[in-house]
Amino acid sequence: MELWPAIDLRHGRCVRLKQGDYDRETVFGEDPAAMARHWVEAGARRLHLVDLDAARGEPSDENRAAILAIVEAAGVPCQLGGGVRDDGSIRSLLNLGLERLIVGSAALKRPDWFANACDANPGKLAAGIDARNGMVATDGWLETSSTPATELARDLRRRTSEISAIIYTDIARDGMMSGPNVEALREMEAATDIPVIASGGVTTIDDVRMLAESGTYAAIIGRALYEGTIDLKEATQIAEPAA
Repeated sequence: MELWPAIDLRHGRCVRLKQGDYDRETVFGEDPAAMARHWVEAGARRLHLVDLDAARGEPSDENRAAILAIVEAAGVPCQLGGGVRDDGSIRSLLNLGLERLIVGSAALKRPDWFANACDANPGKLAAGIDARNGMVATDGWLETSSTPATELARDLRRRTSEISAIIYTDIARDGMMSGPNVEALREMEAATDIPVIASGGVTTIDDVRMLAESGTYAAIIGRALYEGTIDLKEATQIAEPAA
């Protein structure tokens, strides 16, 4: 199982939100590139980045500079979500050296565009499906649609064979240190053959072990790493024993 330590960016700093609430922010570092190096030195083979400002339509030069600094400092594949809504943003972000981009709201609202973008950038785009009570949430989690998350996954697969992954986040668990929503994750995995990356709620080594033993493709870990309830070196040994 792949592990992706998360680095969430707001105003150029490393932060974590609780349940996507911008008013419930904890700052964990002023130097994102140093944070990236820290996780790589601890065993990270890949990193998950989120531009929280761009996710709600407020892109900043501070975050763009931080993203470039992370890519240059890390030396491992980095994927980014937040504000990827058009062909121009895809081109400019991939030009920064990012391995993969995650499209959230636009995948739901403009599925034809997303499918065409996947076809034009094979293996470079993933769908970020964020769910609240099983329904897709959009616009930086500020809105909840009437579309079931599993229905969106199936629809995207019908439209394109070039989608690289689904990053599936249960908003109720994100940043809450309460464990992953395994039932919802299994429903998503059963709904599609697209690789599913679990995000939200991974809190303990036992969570990592459970996901790895059940065949989960990959998991993103955020607050648990920053608060020390998961040691990345130990988690990597469990998730990637042959690495």
